[in-house]
Parts: sequence; structure tokens; C-alpha cells
Amino acid sequence: MDNKILTHQQIQHTIQRIAYQIYETNVSEEEIIIAGIDGGGLNFAKKIQKILLKITDAKITLCTVFMDKSDPLKSGVTTSLPEADYSNKAVVLVDDVLNSGTTLIYGVHHFLKTPLKRLKTAVLVNRNHKKYPVKADFKGISLSTSLQEHVHVKFESKNYVVYLD
Repeated sequence: MDNKILTHQQIQHTIQRIAYQIYETNVSEEEIIIAGIDGGGLNFAKKIQKILLKITDAKITLCTVFMDKSDPLKSGVTTSLPEADYSNKAVVLVDDVLNSGTTLIYGVHHFLKTPLKRLKTAVLVNRNHKKYPVKADFKGISLSTSLQEHVHVKFESKNYVVYLD
């Protein structure tokens, strides 16, 4: 049986809080790049972008980060934006769950090849099972779980939920 960790309302509050934290960190920026890792990370990034568009006059640009999550080294990392579009700008790399850190570290590595003003990371759920030295600057919830447990994030229309099974 699945255990509900976060309800729709809790996730909405978390998205709003993280958006405000991103805004506060980048208050002097004219443009903020919200780079969502394709899949759950992109869905989470879109929801953050929607709040940011309401609370700041800065240009909020959404970028999709593509990679094979099972083997990011083999497939490489690409983005929906050309490098020139995020060069010397503030970038926030977004994923739904930080589990081992593999996806986030390869995403960070991709962006570090370009001069940036600032690079931060945001996740909805931090699992605390990292095998790489990567951290979430903005996080919704931290869970200490066993390696056998799985976190599932669902962003269905008007029914966001996080389960642990």
C-alpha cells in the first residue's frame, strides 16, 4: 500500500515557498533560467515558473534538460536552449526527487561548462541517499528512507501527490 507523504495542498505551498526562495536569491537579476530535468523535474519547474511570473518582473525562462537518467554519461546532457541563452545568467536546476544525486550532478556538470552568474538546485523531495556530492539549495521535504523504498511524484491536474512505497 502506498503511503502519501505530501498532499496536493502541501505541494502547492511547497512550490510557492521554493519560488519565493528562488526570487529572494535572485532578486537583482533581470532574467532567471528555470532548467527542469525532463519528466518530473520539468513538471515541477513549470509550476515554479508559474509562481515566479506572478511575483517578479524578471524574465523567467524555462529550459528543458534532457538526459538518459539510467546512464547520463553515455547519452550526454542537452538542453532546449542554446548555451548563449543561459550564459552569464542565474540558473536554477530543478528535479522532482533527489535520490542518488546522479541526475542532478550530471545536470550541474553540464551547466558548469558555461560561465554563469549563479547556479542553484531545487528539488521537491530530497531522499538523503546520495552517492555524489550534490545538494539541493531549495528543497520541499527531506526523507530518510531505505534504499528499497521508492518515491513517486504525480502532478495530475488539481491532484499533486507524493507517495512512498
